[in-house]
Amino acid sequence: MTERRKVIRIRDGAVSTRPDTLVAEEPLEIRLNGKPLAITMRTPGDDFALAAGFLVSEGVLGAASDLLNIVYCAGATADGSNTYNVVDVKTAPDVALPDITLERNVYTTSSCGLCGKASLDAVRTTARWPIADTPPVRVAPELLAMLPERLRAAQRVFDRTGGLHAAALFSEDGELLDTREDVGRHNAVDKLVGRALQKGDLPLSRTILMVSGRASFELAQKAVMAGIPVLAAVSAPSSLAVDLATETGLTLVGFLRGSSMNVYAGEQRVL
Repeated sequence: MTERRKVIRIRDGAVSTRPDTLVAEEPLEIRLNGKPLAITMRTPGDDFALAAGFLVSEGVLGAASDLLNIVYCAGATADGSNTYNVVDVKTAPDVALPDITLERNVYTTSSCGLCGKASLDAVRTTARWPIADTPPVRVAPELLAMLPERLRAAQRVFDRTGGLHAAALFSEDGELLDTREDVGRHNAVDKLVGRALQKGDLPLSRTILMVSGRASFELAQKAVMAGIPVLAAVSAPSSLAVDLATETGLTLVGFLRGSSMNVYAGEQRVL
């Protein structure tokens, strides 16, 4: 997940040369049943979970039984060597493949997620577990206030590089269930959701998703598609994320810093 590079360090006029630890960033091509689907820039590690989580947000996968296997593609380069940057996801024969997925071959960057993704209506109609229909989860502001520090304490690679986003799943009681780091915030969420799919834990209807950085539309989308009722972020949400949260019943909390926070949607879950 990290690489070493030489850096010229300037501190108060003093110049020195030293090695520095950087977060690794490489492309990952995701193929679906042998057909190219998407390329994302990611931090290597948990690649199978990343691919599975991406397909949950696309509405392709919803249970561990939908997934036959995921493999790295051999011969990914002209000389036949394996770069470990191409994965192929094999689905069960009875898994329906939405037309929007089959027709779309996208390049997703670390910052934008699913650029130009489908409308609010598309997310609402393809969600397998409508959040508004799930048993109510109620969280206290005091519990939410503790989550950023707990997430930060779990960011091991960030401590070495200062260049990674993180996402964590918490129980409604504030227990840390899982955490992932990646150069792309949407990749970190996909890795969480993919691991939950592989363990048979979907839908995540009794959890809180905490993310570093802002809450964009694609992160709200991924929460909705995984059945997560509460999304909290340390920075601002986008307008489209708020619209999606309002449409689907997602509780969206932004600017979660210390004891202060803004609740943009789904306030009925906040005590």
